[in-house]
This record gives sequence, structure tokens and C-alpha cells, in this order.
Amino acid sequence: MARYELLNNMAHKDLRVVTRFGREFGDQVGMVPAFPTEYAELQREYPIFFRKEREGGEYQSVAMLGFDKQENLFLQGDHWNAAYLPGYVARGPFLIGFQEQWDEGELRKEPVIHVDLDHPRVSFDEGEPVFLPQGGHSPYLQHITTVLGGIHDGVEGGKAMFAAFESMGLIQPVKLEVKLDAEHGVDLTGLYGIDRERLAALEADKLHALHRWGFLEGAFLVLASMHNMRRLIAEKQRRLRLQAETGPT
Repeated sequence: MARYELLNNMAHKDLRVVTRFGREFGDQVGMVPAFPTEYAELQREYPIFFRKEREGGEYQSVAMLGFDKQENLFLQGDHWNAAYLPGYVARGPFLIGFQEQWDEGELRKEPVIHVDLDHPRVSFDEGEPVFLPQGGHSPYLQHITTVLGGIHDGVEGGKAMFAAFESMGLIQPVKLEVKLDAEHGVDLTGLYGIDRERLAALEADKLHALHRWGFLEGAFLVLASMHNMRRLIAEKQRRLRLQAETGPT
């Protein structure tokens, strides 16, 4: 059960965040939300797919970490084996909320940082300090602020991007059937991707519209990310071989 509070340097002056990884922090998951603002970084290491939300049927993009709901092939002990950490993971116990504030006589909703004090990464004994002794933002919190800003912008921009892709028929179902070895295989359904042939066949005016809106690059980055399936397959095969040699752990 989450227990969110508005972050401030008085009530949370001794707050620290554990930044190592492991099952105890909820890192053993097969997919995490992905945001268009981080596609350029994600596509270097993670396959990016789309899936439909259960409520409303809207599309959301996700970064694939493994072939099972509780399999993260990037997790090795307490280390995350990738140069880029998805923003959803990097944010830790923090998220953006909104607070009503008066600005020049007008009531506005301003983004503010909240912290989940029941999050397993929250600590007062170990980890990265959130505030400096004098009360200023630590380098860690400055980084988190940047991460949260990217997530916020990605959520807002993603809605329009996914709607444009859908209206042009670019988002299509993907069926993943992978033979890992003589005894193991993967059969995943419920995922969607950018249809390369439909993208190539778009009329010039639609391509120009996607480019003008800033969405065309996103489509190509999602397509480029598919090359990372080879990395996931290779790591899964390595672990299966290791398991066969040493027995289940």
C-alpha cells in the first residue's frame, strides 16, 4: 500500500534511497512502461512494444525486460546490466503530483514531487541522500527531477503520438514465437508494434504530418529497437544452459 507525501526538506531531511537492484525492490518484472521522451536511449538496449490498457483501451508503450511477467534478463544479482535505466525504474519511490497554486491572480495546477514512504527503496540508514545537510537538493534528487520531467512530458506527448499511429494504421498486433532450445520456447501475445510495411506505404502528406508533429522519429526508433530481441534471446539461452549445468536455484 503506497503512502505518498509531498516531498519537502524539513519532514524528509534524513530521507535516503537505496539504488541497488533486486527482487526485494520489485525489479523482477518482464516489462516496464516506456515513454517517447526516452525512446532514443531505450532503443539501444531494450525492445519497445505497445500494449492496450485494460481500462479505456488506449495504447501504452513498454520496454521488454524478459519473456515472463516476473523475468528481468537485465537483472544480475544487485546489478542492472545495461547502460541506460528506464525512467520508470530510475524514478524509484518518487512521482509527480499536482498542487493548486495562485499565479498572478489565476489558480494553476503546478507539478510537484511526491514520495512513497512505504516504497522498499526508502531508507533513513543507507542509500543516496535526497537532501543536502543545508536543505538543498542533492545531486541524486536533481537527477530524479530530470527523470520525472521526462516521464511527465512523455506521458503527455505519448497520448497524441499513439493516437496518430493508430489513426494511420501503423500499430499492429505482434505475435512472438521464439525457439530457445530443444525444450524451451516463448509464445507471447497481446503485444503490438509499428508495421514497417504500412509505414513505408504511407502517403507523403501523412509522412510529413508525422514529421511535423515530431512523431516520425518515434516510429523509426521503435522499429530499430526490435534488434534488441537478439540480446534478450541470447541472455535467456545463456541462463537456460547455466540452469541445465548447475540445476535449478
